[in-house]
Amino acid sequence: MNENTYVVIMAGGIGSRFWPFSRTDFPKQFHDVLGVGESMLQMTMSRFKDICPPENIYVVTNRDYENLVKEQLPELSDNQILLEPIGRNTAPCIAYASYKIAQVNPNANLIVTPSDHVVLKQDAFTQVIKKAVEAADSDDVLITLGITPSRPDTGYGYIQYIDDESQTIKKVKTFTEKPNLELAQMFLNSGDFVWNSGIFIWNVQSIMRAFRQYLPEISEIFEEGAANLHTPKEANFIVKAYSHCRNISIDYGIMEKVDNVYVVLADIGWSDLGTWNSLYTINEKDEAGNVVGGDVLLYDTKNCIIKTPKGRLVVVEGLEGYIVAEHDNVLMICRLSEEQKVKEFMSDAKSKKGAEYI
Repeated sequence: MNENTYVVIMAGGIGSRFWPFSRTDFPKQFHDVLGVGESMLQMTMSRFKDICPPENIYVVTNRDYENLVKEQLPELSDNQILLEPIGRNTAPCIAYASYKIAQVNPNANLIVTPSDHVVLKQDAFTQVIKKAVEAADSDDVLITLGITPSRPDTGYGYIQYIDDESQTIKKVKTFTEKPNLELAQMFLNSGDFVWNSGIFIWNVQSIMRAFRQYLPEISEIFEEGAANLHTPKEANFIVKAYSHCRNISIDYGIMEKVDNVYVVLADIGWSDLGTWNSLYTINEKDEAGNVVGGDVLLYDTKNCIIKTPKGRLVVVEGLEGYIVAEHDNVLMICRLSEEQKVKEFMSDAKSKKGAEYI
């Protein structure tokens, strides 16, 4: 286990595509989505137990979720929980963690991961991560894990790589964010595109160099205020810093622009579990193709995902290819094929019915 290896878990999102199960006061990363006795955040923490010491794991989250993180990960110290005053996408989040960890260990190799992904092949994941960390430790490279696509999914970013069979770390040729269906099918057919998992590996000095070159306004904020990190002044500094950071992803801000981006092909049983369809795809199904969570009676119902609260009997008849999801004060019934409208439903619920429904 390498003492220079650190993990940054991004756990600040509200999971709007997973509404009404994921809510602003209790997002999906804090739920036991798979019914295995651990939340998504706890599963993510456990994933790295053989990769780095627990004191080297940091969680970046919204300050509203501080208590949820402490309840679910009591082994973390306050210093390992980085609290964002507002959401500003992944670039400011990663900058905050990078500059803070660099003060503790300027030789740190960082693994940056979302908190709401599923990895079914743990041993393969550990091996791939260790291989990527070795590469990041020896070269000035920014690495992402690439997942071989199983379908022309329009919800993922795609990475085209240079297929040099002699290299396990492949040079990235192009990034494409969430293509339309026709383009996604072309990517699938070509054989040299993979899904962008959103899991990154790099040395802290490499990512800080990239921030200075491609997002200088963010790097200047954190470099000028670095002396406040690890002090009682940190919280006030971060509030001010985030008020000046623009909302931008690490992919758009850095990864799509730099020329030292590489990808490791990873067969790790991965899903980002970002949507109802991804939850349907990854779960075991009954003989009629249904995924059921809750006390349910089904009649002439096929290829549906049904997730309802304990203590409530739900009877469904005559549906095919639907989401039936109830949580707290919201029941949603929607065709699986129209799941991209869930964010729209959530927005309308807030504007027309009130914030208590989101």
